[in-house]
Formats: sequence, C-alpha cells, structure tokens
Amino acid sequence: MERPKYKGHLKLLILYMLKEKPQHGYGIMSELENRYGIPSPSAGAIYPILSSLKRNGLIEVVREGKREKKLYQITESGRKYLDEHKDELFEVIRMIESFKEFRSLGGNELKEVIKEVLKVLPSLTREQKIALSKEIIEFTRRIRLIILGGN
Repeated sequence: MERPKYKGHLKLLILYMLKEKPQHGYGIMSELENRYGIPSPSAGAIYPILSSLKRNGLIEVVREGKREKKLYQITESGRKYLDEHKDELFEVIRMIESFKEFRSLGGNELKEVIKEVLKVLPSLTREQKIALSKEIIEFTRRIRLIILGGN
C-alpha cells in the first residue's frame, strides 16, 4: 500500500471489520494480520487510529468484563462514512488481495533479494553491476511478456 494513505486504508479496514462485529484492539490487530496479511500491525499504529475514529464519532467503546477491556463497535455515523467511502474500501481490499497473491507467487523472495542487492550494491565490482543490470533487464522483459500473454 502507498505510505501516504496507509493510515486512511487502515481506518477503512477497521471500520469494515467493526461493521461485521465489535472487537477488542488486540482482535483487530490479529484480524488485520490473519485476514488481510498486514504484517504485525502494531499497537502504536492501531490504537491512535481507534482513538481518532472514536473522536470523530465513527466508533464507540463498550466496556465489558472485570478488567474493563475496551470493545469497539461502529456507530451509525461510522456506517454512513463507510458507505460514502465504499469504492475506496473495495479498492483497498482489492489491492490487499493482490499483494497477498503476489507474496504467494514469490513476491517475498523478490523483496528480500532486492534488499540484498541494495545492501551490497556499493561494494559490487563494475563487472558484477553490469551482470546484475543485464539480469534485471531480462527479468523485467520476461515479466512484461507474461503480463501481455506471451511466453
């Protein structure tokens, strides 16, 4: 997901999940990871979003149990907001599904090798850089052929 909209995307996903059922903060984090493949969403990212949603009247807190854990649920204003932004929500979900499928096709390995290349790039010889450039160009050419329906 694009970084500038990341929190906006999370807000929509959280509202969508709360539309289905009320949840605790930890449950929201777990579901973001398990259902949408968002790796290790942190409390430092999720709880400020929940606070913002509450401040804006899009969710409310229901207390339960001895420890008074916060259970979040969507409000009517939140349902209206979600309905007004349903096109963006469905685009976010479509994008997440594409990322999940990309990872299943080897995207994580590609990401890791790119990190490795960036880390060692300054120490590579000129010959290694030329060989790497040729491989990248050939790889991207083959990917484009696959996308266009060729071999």
